[in-house]
Amino acid sequence: MMKAIFAAAFFCLVPLAAHAAEPCLPCHAEKTPAAVAQWQGSAHARAGVGCEKCHGSDHDKIVKGEAKVGMKVCGPCHQKAYQEHRASRHGMGLHSGWGCTRNLPNRKEGECRFCHEKGDEIPRSEVQCARFLKQSPEMGEIGCNYCHSVEDACDSCHSKHMTDLKIVRDPNSCAKCHMGPDHPQWEMWQTSLHGTLNASTGRKTGPDCQTCHMPKGTHNVSIGVTMNSGGVPYPAAKAEPARADMVRICSDCHAPSFAKRELERGDQVRGQSLAILKEAEHVIWDLNDRGLLDPMPENRPPHPLSGPRLVTDSQMLYEDTSHIERLFFKMKKYDYARTVKGAYHQNPAYTHWYGNAELKMDLVDIKGEASRLKERGKKGETKAAAPGAEDELKVLKNKFDRGALSEEEYAKAKAKVLEKMR
Repeated sequence: MMKAIFAAAFFCLVPLAAHAAEPCLPCHAEKTPAAVAQWQGSAHARAGVGCEKCHGSDHDKIVKGEAKVGMKVCGPCHQKAYQEHRASRHGMGLHSGWGCTRNLPNRKEGECRFCHEKGDEIPRSEVQCARFLKQSPEMGEIGCNYCHSVEDACDSCHSKHMTDLKIVRDPNSCAKCHMGPDHPQWEMWQTSLHGTLNASTGRKTGPDCQTCHMPKGTHNVSIGVTMNSGGVPYPAAKAEPARADMVRICSDCHAPSFAKRELERGDQVRGQSLAILKEAEHVIWDLNDRGLLDPMPENRPPHPLSGPRLVTDSQMLYEDTSHIERLFFKMKKYDYARTVKGAYHQNPAYTHWYGNAELKMDLVDIKGEASRLKERGKKGETKAAAPGAEDELKVLKNKFDRGALSEEEYAKAKAKVLEKMR
């Protein structure tokens, strides 16, 4: 009864908008009244943009979920926002979190649409993400692509049928993705002085996500960013113009010299933290060279992309791995990220206690685990099989083959071992 009353009232209120949305409204005003009400209050309705303009007219495809309203649907009417978005890190969301599921036993055919046009075998993206490929279809959908589909979905931020800019100007619209152990930018901002001022006095004195990362309403959220999503610095040719952009943004509230000093301090923290991370990575690769990881890569389920090989780059896993690699994953993906991003977001607690302190304790744990693995390796050897020069030469060859030693360094180290054999 209530739905019928709503439908009748709706048609009395919006004759022009209803005309634009025919023939959908008679049914949807009764069956999905909330969606209709949201559309009716939108700029789309006022402009006469009806349901078919975005959803198409093939009702069967719509019901099956095959008529996705992606970026290409929005782009023709919103060209400036579309181009800005594509140029930003949001515009490569699927590129950093997807992977071809063709060879997985539990794949869903509908997933193909993320990388393939209908009837086209050539993918739009060559992306591969090892962690995504290890997930169930359901976890991939809700745990990965709810965020990473931002590349192709305006409604990731704007909602589906409403166009009220108040929604996307709220930092909470950013929080559903930019939070958690690996990139808690929202928590960092919320508990920083910027966030406190914003909560107490508003945007005029307390900048929010949109103030700094979407200045003047741009959809390019990467303006002013000088490193990739893993915290690795960009080359100077790319980083220097980006830094100048961020200083200009900060200068709306701060003296340019102050902004420059604060950002450069963050650069120093990033460099120091990266050195700690590299030290830990060196320890793990040395264990791999010596055959001491437990289990070794060849003795566990293969990596989805690299097979039975050690992986410590952006494709490293948090499952089907060794304990020491699991420690390194936490160190790299969580604690290093919190240290660096905490510094740039002006949050001392995230920079130090949640970041830097954990990062340094991770290194202690990794070195301790490495010592345990080496000691266990010694105890498992017989006198006849005790490590000698041949073993050391093999370790050196492994390091040289993977590029950890230059040809000159390899020759010198090899000569030292051979000298001991005489």
